[in-house]
Amino acid sequence: MADNILVAVAWPYANGPLHVGHVAGTLLPADIFARYHRLRGNRVLMVSGSDCHGTPITLQANREGVAPEEVIRRYHASFIETIRSFGISFDLFTQTYTPNHYTCTRAFFLKLLNNGYLRRESALASYSESLRRFLPDRFVEGICPNCGYTKARGDQCDNCGTLHDPSQLRHPHSTLDAAPVTFRQTEHFVLALDKLEPKLREWLNSRDRSYWRTNTFDFTSNWLREGLHGRSITRDLEWGVPVPAESEDFKDKRIYVWFDAVIGYYSAAIEWAERIGAPERWRDWWQNPGARHYYFIGKDNIPFHTIIWPAMLIGYGGLTLPHDVPANEFYNLEGEKMSTSRGWALWAQDLQDRFRPDALRYYLAASAPEGRDTSWYWSEFIRRNNDELVATWGNLVHRVINLAHQHFGSVPQPGDFSEADRTILEAGVAAFSRVGGLLESVQIKAALQEAFGLPRRTNQYISEQEPWKLVKSNPLRARTVIYTGLQMIDHLKTLLCPFLPFSSQRVHELLGYAGTVAPLPVVEEANDPEGCTRTVLTGNYGEPSCWTPGAIPVGQTIRAPELLFEKLEFEKTDEATQTI
Repeated sequence: MADNILVAVAWPYANGPLHVGHVAGTLLPADIFARYHRLRGNRVLMVSGSDCHGTPITLQANREGVAPEEVIRRYHASFIETIRSFGISFDLFTQTYTPNHYTCTRAFFLKLLNNGYLRRESALASYSESLRRFLPDRFVEGICPNCGYTKARGDQCDNCGTLHDPSQLRHPHSTLDAAPVTFRQTEHFVLALDKLEPKLREWLNSRDRSYWRTNTFDFTSNWLREGLHGRSITRDLEWGVPVPAESEDFKDKRIYVWFDAVIGYYSAAIEWAERIGAPERWRDWWQNPGARHYYFIGKDNIPFHTIIWPAMLIGYGGLTLPHDVPANEFYNLEGEKMSTSRGWALWAQDLQDRFRPDALRYYLAASAPEGRDTSWYWSEFIRRNNDELVATWGNLVHRVINLAHQHFGSVPQPGDFSEADRTILEAGVAAFSRVGGLLESVQIKAALQEAFGLPRRTNQYISEQEPWKLVKSNPLRARTVIYTGLQMIDHLKTLLCPFLPFSSQRVHELLGYAGTVAPLPVVEEANDPEGCTRTVLTGNYGEPSCWTPGAIPVGQTIRAPELLFEKLEFEKTDEATQTI
């Protein structure tokens, strides 16, 4: 029976282009996971979008001297092009600046308010005497009260991950003019996490969560160990979702971005259902106790997805809670943390314009920051591309398909299988359960390593059997060896499809198959009720399930081979490095 799987991907702020860490840390692992489950025949809904609210947007708009809408429009378009070029198979990549999302956010707010999980509290807020205005948290910097980091933001320390209020910082100052920050009383709505804590603990303890990654479990445990407190969900801002309160005191306040951003997973599902003409389909994932929700995020967002978002869902009632939150660590560049202020970053759009998508996908998946911080190294990118994609997998496909096409033109009828034939064929069949089991538990790197052991073994088998000699000395044996090689390539086409969809589709066609094994996303227009037009990324991924070791049909036409991957030269890559 097919399962309903929600693949929820962190929403990037629409204040700058995506860097390689976004792809390696959230987008690519989510896509690999989603593609695998579609191949298994499960019903997958993969959603995300551009986060259009919050201080990062207004900061960028202030720097450029433009309205926030202009910043959103430009970078949302950039996101969509990057995601499309990498083949990230979203059912819907949308944005939070939509009427649908505003409606869902207001409904969430009012339901939590009516259920008694929101309350009004007065609190100190950051105020700039020089600018005569309240300051959003990210307009404030100071010394972290936990680790002493000198550039901690007003809401969170990037060094230790601790969440805090600006008033807890030592020596807080404004990022706008470096002037000291004072604090004034202001009234806000607060999410009653203290009131929700017993139900949240009951949910967390309702099952063994040892399958969670260590960082996810530790972050969550540390938060609960300290006890939960109410957390403000409104701010003195001009940009964002208006607070749906009747009081005039809140007419100039906005919903805090962390509250409305996580609601995006829910609102995007509703928007997707409307787009496909089945407005109630979102319920199959959100009001289905059997559905499993996976949240692909960075480690700095763990508490929002294991504490705050589940608490909001519990307070709202009747919606599916997270199953797993496979948070990744940070992805660096040449061993150093990326910093846009220092110009030390690797932008995804620069890579997508210079290299083939599967070469990028392979290296980013192989070097993904699972369990620890990892890094992009140009020398490793070249080595893995040339040694593993070109010389191993690409070489296997070319040599076997070339022999089959040249000497038979189709899949030959094999003779009796030898022990060597049976051994490699059995390894191909067994790989489906081993690779599949690793992907089920979101061990992406281990799954790729397991899958890629097979082309190495198959190349060794072909080299030992020497079918190019057998075609003359023993034609029957040659047919058996070439059939075995084609069968292994057919298995590998499927096993590698979640990781390398572009080349897997081409191998599928070279083997004589019709149809699509690796559907790709497309860009479409969306028309909002107000008549505004925007772009979204979507796709039709309803391919038949094929995560099974099927037999390649004897007599099926084999096409002329072509090179799947491009060998990279250090000179070309050095030039690209300098340009980037």
